[in-house]
Amino acid sequence: MILQCFVSNITERKGRDTMREITIEAKVDNLPQVLEFLDSELEEMGCGLKTQMQLDVAVEELYVNVASYAYGEPGGAATIRIERLDNPKAVTITLIDSGIPYDPLAKEDPDVTLSAEERGIGGLGIYMAKNAMDEMYYERKDGMNILKMIKKL
Repeated sequence: MILQCFVSNITERKGRDTMREITIEAKVDNLPQVLEFLDSELEEMGCGLKTQMQLDVAVEELYVNVASYAYGEPGGAATIRIERLDNPKAVTITLIDSGIPYDPLAKEDPDVTLSAEERGIGGLGIYMAKNAMDEMYYERKDGMNILKMIKKL
């Protein structure tokens, strides 16, 4: 199954609030297109470089997890939705996939006081994403994994 990358129509809400999304084949090779879409939207919002980098790291980690683990063959799609909120000023990024049920927020945080050799493998990227965001929520609804990240701007 090959899906074409596309950006949906812009939805204007409550004054200047906007929502845009991209649906793309959930493959690690498509990460550059995901980050290009994200960065383009964040730059249009006037997002600061530090915040943009935090969002890039979080989206990269979580998108790669979906691309790597959500689907078997023949694969599936991932949707990345970006919403700009103006009151208070924030950005909401939602990752949506129809892969196997998985709540990354339920995973126990790694013990970062241990050395890399003493720590178990995995979980550090999700931990970094959780710490970079102001709020994160997961739900499984209508056969979809929905992970929402909120960052105040």
